[in-house]
Amino acid sequence: MPKFTPADHAALIRRYFKACNDADYQALVDCFTPDAVHYFPPGLPEIPWRTADTIAKKWIWCVSELGSQWTIEKILVGHDSPEAVIEWTHWKNKSGTALRGDEWYRFDPDTGKIAEIRAYYAAPADKGVKINELFDFDYAGRGYHLKSE
Repeated sequence: MPKFTPADHAALIRRYFKACNDADYQALVDCFTPDAVHYFPPGLPEIPWRTADTIAKKWIWCVSELGSQWTIEKILVGHDSPEAVIEWTHWKNKSGTALRGDEWYRFDPDTGKIAEIRAYYAAPADKGVKINELFDFDYAGRGYHLKSE
């Protein structure tokens, strides 16, 4: 049984975000177990996303239709279990808006691939603001991205 380190898990999350930003189907699928599930808060259509194929196709759609790009703000990786949590920003460049949030990852201990993602948004998606994020939090002062890369 392979042993995957916290560094392996962090590297996989970074590869996953690169694959999302590149809209690279095969690279996305390669990050997941075939039966992976991506959970979201209520309000999005067709959730949760089930299977690596579905997850890859949905992110590719977001890049194409919304101009989506994502940045990782922070990564914390478990040292006693195959889990991680990150903070991210989802830049929706075609509308000039963004959404901040967290994701919890569960990795398959045999393959090291992502088996599950649970997404949590910093705030409900408010169509009246440009960037959905925590109110009065000093994003700039903490070194967060303030625009899409």
